[in-house]
Amino acid sequence: MTESAGRLKDRRIALGITGSIAAYKAVELMRLFQNEGADVRVLMTTAAVEFIGTLTLETLSHHPVDSDVLSLQGDGRIGHIAAAHDVEAIVVAPATAHWLGAMANGLAGDTITAACLATSVPVVVAPAMDGGMYAHAATQANVARLREFGYRIVEPESGVLASGMVGLGRLAGLHRIVDATVAALSGAPVGGQPTPMPTRTDMADLHVVVTAGGTAEPIDPVRFVGNRSTGKMGLAVAKNALDRGAAVTLIMGNVSVEPPAGANVVRAETAAEMQAALRALTPPAGPRFDVLVMAAAVADFRPRSPSATKLGRSAGLTLEMDATPDLLAETSERVRASLPAGSRRPILVGFAAETGTFERVVAKLESKGVDLLVANDVTESGSGFGTDTDRVTIYSTDMPLEELPLLPKYEVAELLLDRVLIRLENAAAKSDVPAVAGVPQPAEIGR
Repeated sequence: MTESAGRLKDRRIALGITGSIAAYKAVELMRLFQNEGADVRVLMTTAAVEFIGTLTLETLSHHPVDSDVLSLQGDGRIGHIAAAHDVEAIVVAPATAHWLGAMANGLAGDTITAACLATSVPVVVAPAMDGGMYAHAATQANVARLREFGYRIVEPESGVLASGMVGLGRLAGLHRIVDATVAALSGAPVGGQPTPMPTRTDMADLHVVVTAGGTAEPIDPVRFVGNRSTGKMGLAVAKNALDRGAAVTLIMGNVSVEPPAGANVVRAETAAEMQAALRALTPPAGPRFDVLVMAAAVADFRPRSPSATKLGRSAGLTLEMDATPDLLAETSERVRASLPAGSRRPILVGFAAETGTFERVVAKLESKGVDLLVANDVTESGSGFGTDTDRVTIYSTDMPLEELPLLPKYEVAELLLDRVLIRLENAAAKSDVPAVAGVPQPAEIGR
């Protein structure tokens, strides 16, 4: 094993490999763990052995592979029990639908489930399977059960699968699995908003603009018309983009949490101020960003004639309201109109807060002119305003909709930006013209 002073120096990890075609990636995952300084031993299911064998893993790990639940070690100990007590974390990658079901129900038919049942150390699970299999209610119920056990789930990614179909089921990026293991061993809470070390650079050289928070449309100098948005989702997107190396401009309305360090913050308390900030970022010469994520909850209405002085309450109050501009549709149209010939169009992402049904979302995807539209039901427990978690459905112009399970908002942000990067890579493959976006300073944008 290569000597390393990495984040896992001298930590002992068991890598569990199940019978997915993605098993071939486990060899590289083991090397990444070793590069971080970890001592890795391998557990395999019988099906995994059929895919990749044991010789390479034994040679690189310097440990025998434990693939037989009935086998004994040279010292007479039961292999999976020894692993359960000798290591500091167990990482199951890839984890098949079958393994998730067996583990959720405590069926110890292989060395990995047996070791997980016998251990008290952190367990990290990275599922990989066909998109339909992962979306099935049975699989989602098993994943939810593992979360209840305290297991850290590294959600799969979207892309081309072994079947040739496209969907959410590809094994997560190996760096994500390593980062999740580091977080698990550092004691970071499973259910809270993680703050991973900025080890990813897949958004370096990109300028990401994020709108976040609610707007407050004044009635008078004291009162306003607004909404319940806290800005947590938008700030999570900004934080994740920063953690991946992007330059981030955050156009921020009213929020309940502090913006992430490193973002170029532009305050925009009203719809008009947010409109001005977005227009400054899309001048006639073309957009000054590579990605725009419109997560702000812009008030739909504003008082027609706000008072310059505080209104009394003795006579009651009747308000005449005007609709505010549709900033998402307006910005999308302006981006297309101002795009220089031959340049690559930025990726545009919108959010739709719905109540009870998503019937309007498909029409919104088309009318807003965006690449991705993220919908959530704000009446659902754990998925409304002010929560630290969200359950979203991602609608796309070029792929089937994706229903994500209830996740911390930072993880939702990470999966969303993964999908943004797929579209940027696809656009780059079709064009030799790079997207160049300057990062304006606050004085250039407005308040």
